[in-house]
Amino acid sequence: MSLLAPGDKAPDFTLTSTDGSQVTLSDQRGRRVLLYFYPRDDTPGCTIEACGFRDNLAELAARGVGVYGINDDDVGSHRRFTAKYDLNFPLLADTDHGVIEAYGAWAKKEIRGRTIMCADRVTYLIDPGGDVEHVWPAVDPNVHVDEILARLDASA
Repeated sequence: MSLLAPGDKAPDFTLTSTDGSQVTLSDQRGRRVLLYFYPRDDTPGCTIEACGFRDNLAELAARGVGVYGINDDDVGSHRRFTAKYDLNFPLLADTDHGVIEAYGAWAKKEIRGRTIMCADRVTYLIDPGGDVEHVWPAVDPNVHVDEILARLDASA
């Protein structure tokens, strides 16, 4: 499946969050939502990316953006990852990868020397009406949050 494009309706979903609650995308209407898809909890690039969001969450919130990380790891893995790095935003478990596929982010990757299917590193900015506002494919976790903040400031 291909990536969604700006102007597309963001597929609605309900997934289990790190704290065990259910998060439904359509319940977030009225504010911008950043959905970032990433391959695996507690791997080098994914840790850099998650810590970037953690360290800049106040900046994102000040711009009216909520952040959710999504991959196919289970809630237990998300809880360990969150605790280890003191993450301050929800990670959502898509263990059957239906949401990841709906957003065109399911891909073959080599992780720790193994070839697996998992979430690709893709981020979507969803506008307050539930449409895709912007897509960042092939994300570089070292500069990603800076790119997002620059985009948000340019569109303000």
